[in-house]
Amino acid sequence: MKKVIGFLVFLAAAPIAHAADMEAGKTKAAAVCAACHGATGVSVSDAIPNLAAQRPGYLEAQLKALKDGTRKNQIMNAIASQLSAEDMANVAAFFAAQPGAVTGAKSAMSPNLAKTGVTFPEGYKETFTKYYTVNFPATKQVRYYYANKTAVAAAKAGKPLPDGSVLLAEAYSAQVDAGKNPVTGADGYYSADKLLFYTAMAREAGWGKDIPEMLRNSDWNYAVFTLDKKHRPGVNQAECLACHKPLDNVSYTFTLKQLAEAK
Repeated sequence: MKKVIGFLVFLAAAPIAHAADMEAGKTKAAAVCAACHGATGVSVSDAIPNLAAQRPGYLEAQLKALKDGTRKNQIMNAIASQLSAEDMANVAAFFAAQPGAVTGAKSAMSPNLAKTGVTFPEGYKETFTKYYTVNFPATKQVRYYYANKTAVAAAKAGKPLPDGSVLLAEAYSAQVDAGKNPVTGADGYYSADKLLFYTAMAREAGWGKDIPEMLRNSDWNYAVFTLDKKHRPGVNQAECLACHKPLDNVSYTFTLKQLAEAK
């Protein structure tokens, strides 16, 4: 009898869970999640997991882990940090209620995130400042960073990077030795082998107006360019925007300190 009474007391003391609001979840999903996971949980690429028909408890638990940092994912940590407990429950319930994806199915990328205002900065080697070099061990790459005069002047003055700023990175494969290990030069950086692609970020007034607030990086846009200086097909700006989102206090760039120290 005591056990029964104790259990009833526990039930009375336990907080009452409110039913998830799937309409609110649908609205939140459309505002940000759809950019990568699709409006109904069918993702836009093979590299991004489908969320449709997953169990709500599992989805909610993953979002909580991403928010508190116990699960590491640079893009999703930034997104989950902006979600309330109620948001997570609502989004989880919405995606769980969607039919599972048919094998091979993909959602189209959001038009406002597939497009970019960034164009290739012709002649950058003559007019930009090369300000940073960094090794990428996981991909055996070395990258060289360049910035235009507008960005350099603002960084050196300790000001936020303004409209007209352009940052460009050249991505090279590293030379490797007989053991397939990157060859490192006297300066500590990998010796460059083949140019693979370019990445760029730039900003102009109004470039962020059609980007969801949870992803928006002020008016910055991003781009990846092929060796012939054309936009690489299939690039989803949402991934770049989410990754840079937490950097609002450093002009949304990982290299502002190095840019300010440019010679």
